[in-house]
Amino acid sequence: MKTIDNSDVPETTRLFSNLSFEKNRLIHKSGSVVGSTLLIAGTTVGAGILALPTVTLPSGVLPSTALLIGVWLYTVVSALLIAEVSLNGMRYNGRASNGLLAMVESSLGTIGTRIAGGAYLFLHYALLIAYVSQGGEILISAVEKIWDLHYVPAWIGSTGFALIFGSILYLGKDRFVERLNSFFVAIVIASFIGLLLLGATQIHPTSLLSQDWSALPPALSVMLVALFFHNIIPVVATQLEGDAAKVRQSIVVGSAIPLVMFVLWNAVILGSVTPAMLQNISGDSSIFDPLQILRAGDAGQWLGILITVFSEFAIATSFIGFFYGLRDLFQDMNLFADTPNVSLPLISLILFPPMGFSAINPNIFFTALDYAGTFSVSILGGIIPAVIAWKQRDKYKELNQSLVPGGKLVLVVMIGIAMIAIILGNW
Repeated sequence: MKTIDNSDVPETTRLFSNLSFEKNRLIHKSGSVVGSTLLIAGTTVGAGILALPTVTLPSGVLPSTALLIGVWLYTVVSALLIAEVSLNGMRYNGRASNGLLAMVESSLGTIGTRIAGGAYLFLHYALLIAYVSQGGEILISAVEKIWDLHYVPAWIGSTGFALIFGSILYLGKDRFVERLNSFFVAIVIASFIGLLLLGATQIHPTSLLSQDWSALPPALSVMLVALFFHNIIPVVATQLEGDAAKVRQSIVVGSAIPLVMFVLWNAVILGSVTPAMLQNISGDSSIFDPLQILRAGDAGQWLGILITVFSEFAIATSFIGFFYGLRDLFQDMNLFADTPNVSLPLISLILFPPMGFSAINPNIFFTALDYAGTFSVSILGGIIPAVIAWKQRDKYKELNQSLVPGGKLVLVVMIGIAMIAIILGNW
């Protein structure tokens, strides 16, 4: 008998192959680790970064950086749990995962699905409210500067922002919106690099040394929102053909890139805030937003312009992403099963609530982000992944592949931290 030498054949770790027919040929489209890494990084870098300086200013650069790293570690572990659940679901069902809510339904049943669906719906609406509110405020500030206007009602800004981008999403073809979003992302990257380089020249060393560790808890919920990317983990697992090593690498590296950006951004913005700026805080203002002061040009006109451009386009890209996320959720719920992707009733259901809340309370940006992180992210990115992983490890011991070491103790810790975040959010 002839012996076949397989020593030169690379070991295959993927669970399936992404195949498609092109020109009567069967093409294998293997997932790209680089592409999946950038997808995670791009999803993570959103408008949540704009709220960071406000919630981290009371504690200072060093304490907030330490908490950012801690929150990042938590989100990485929870993302790996979702990846574990997704990959194990592929093994059990023999097909690629259908998404986070589909995994919840198959593992936790109707009650779990309703809880997760409610958290998912609340997250999207809360963030859309935040984006419309802040996007409108920045838009109005720019208009007032350009045309030298003294006062424009805040509701005009939020309504205008929602109508402008809502019209684009309603009238524009998918390919046009995709190209427009890519253009916006390029602007975000260019303006971010520019403001880091320029902002580094405006840093005051004394501002970097300020510390108050007791002021950290209020920043937790916003950091959870800023580092949330868990809804696309099933997509990454499918793109990478269920290869656990590639999925793990994409999650760790893809989330580490935004972490570095957030740390640098936080240091530059807080370092640019001088004691004189803090003394000029209005006595009737409950929230001090450093970006609002810097956009006004208090630390230099060009820095103010770059922060304005970065802020508005970061919000625009996040708005587009969560608009489509909410659209897909309503279509999955069969509310608009027989209508076009962006019909007038559908877009009205998506846009009118954020427009209404923003018009009633123009300062709702930070409140909306706080509630989103306190409830939705804690449930979707903390409690539910740990509970599903727990059930899978008990029920399918022979097929289960754990991506997170530490056994059930780690799962208990993850659930405990999520509960602490919810408690702190209601303190």
